[in-house]
Amino acid sequence: MSRITRIEIDDSAIAPATPEMEQERRVAIFDLIEDNSFTVPGRDGAPAPDGPFILDLSIREGRLVFDMTDEAGAKVAEFHLSLGPFRQVVKDYFQICQSYFDAVKRLPPAQIEAIDMARRGIHNEGARTLQERLEGKATLDIDTARRLFTLICALIPQG
Repeated sequence: MSRITRIEIDDSAIAPATPEMEQERRVAIFDLIEDNSFTVPGRDGAPAPDGPFILDLSIREGRLVFDMTDEAGAKVAEFHLSLGPFRQVVKDYFQICQSYFDAVKRLPPAQIEAIDMARRGIHNEGARTLQERLEGKATLDIDTARRLFTLICALIPQG
């Protein structure tokens, strides 16, 4: 059962999300809980911890924090990742999302589809960055990484 069954997001330190981003976050959480693959390797000769896991995702002291517990509340792992490798791809993702949301209101389907393809490409880049940053700490499939990247975007301040 190497999977995440609950996600808590500490977004108390950031400005409220736009309605569109809030909807994306709700969808990402729902989809992630429904279908994900997340394993944590054993450390120091200990076996890999059993899931399912609860993920508390936050930003503390300028770092992205994955705080993992089991369903009984016992600490499984805690990963602190630098935000630096995510900043540009998150910025690009927000810009393309804004273009997409604007396009949906006024452009024909063919142009919306082109913008959506670009948005998915940037989203995949962010997911791959997350997989790389978690290498050796956790293993996750690309769909799980994509959904987690959406949630990370909700935590990284824009501006």
